Amino acid sequence: MIKKLFVVTALMALMLSACGGGTPVETATPEPTVTLVTAATQAPTSESPVTGGTEAVVETPTTSPDATFTPGVPRPTNQPGCTNSASFVADITIPDNSIIGAGETFTKTWRISNTGTCIWASDYKLVHYSDQRMGAPDGVPLDITYPGETLDISVELVAPNSPGTYRGNFVIENPEGLIMKIDEDSRLWLIINVTNTAVAPTATTSSSTSPTATNSTTGDNGLGTASCSFTTDRTKLTDTIKAINAYRAQSGLPAYTVNNLLARAAQAHANDMACNNLFVHTGSDGSTPESRVAATGYVAASMSENVYGSYPPLTGQGVVNWWATDKTDPRHNQNLLSNTFTEIGVGYAFFDNYGYYVLVFAKP
Repeated sequence: MIKKLFVVTALMALMLSACGGGTPVETATPEPTVTLVTAATQAPTSESPVTGGTEAVVETPTTSPDATFTPGVPRPTNQPGCTNSASFVADITIPDNSIIGAGETFTKTWRISNTGTCIWASDYKLVHYSDQRMGAPDGVPLDITYPGETLDISVELVAPNSPGTYRGNFVIENPEGLIMKIDEDSRLWLIINVTNTAVAPTATTSSSTSPTATNSTTGDNGLGTASCSFTTDRTKLTDTIKAINAYRAQSGLPAYTVNNLLARAAQAHANDMACNNLFVHTGSDGSTPESRVAATGYVAASMSENVYGSYPPLTGQGVVNWWATDKTDPRHNQNLLSNTFTEIGVGYAFFDNYGYYVLVFAKP
């Protein structure tokens, strides 16, 4: 007769370690040092879709699968003396200085990494800390995140009703209500530029609640000439910015910030391209990337420009993919991954079934 002996040993201990937080301290941003490059244009043909080259999908960073803290299932146990700390990874949505419509509801998502030894769960939460609250809830519980894993934290916010630049600071509290250290600071923040219109000041926007606005403009102080009923699309502008900064994050590069003056120069040339069927950097009035940026009042130490037009139009992600994989002129991709430039402006115009993108890069 064979006897089987099952021995079960259970050991359970629950201790939560708190990480202290003081007044957050800003960290400095390293000065970019690489060489200036300039971009060229790839004109489309009449093929459908017109891309000027083979479009390849650029993968964006992914997170580790998040476990679900199911009611009734014991929370993962933290070891005595475990430590709480995190590291910022990327702005997944709404990079700093993104343009948001007044009163618009949007979702901000940060990606962070658990660099401590404690396991996070729903007893950890993201809370508003200082500056603009923007309708943030009292707290956003975290999903289960083990040491070494990454976590995307999202919060739904509402932009202020008045135009201007706004900042909101958020922190993560541990179960004892103490603020967790994130890198050399304690804060996760967002900075948005709130506007009353969906496009740059070079166009007159019709009254509309949709993300697309119909415009007609004429020459504007060296910014180019546009005299047709083109349309703009704020969703495409936002998606392009998100795609650019997600692509940069894959290479460990900081996100570009959006500058309103550069956006004005970019939108002006996009309008001109749409109305005059252009696929080049020179405007219909002879303007150049440099002259258009200077006309806005922006003083650039260095700058460059990517342009693109196609039928049917590409999405924001699609045009970034095209620039990133363009083998004819690799300077398109060099601009996307530059360490020289720190700011961008994006323009998009649609007319006669074609979509035209302009991306201006600069360093003040």
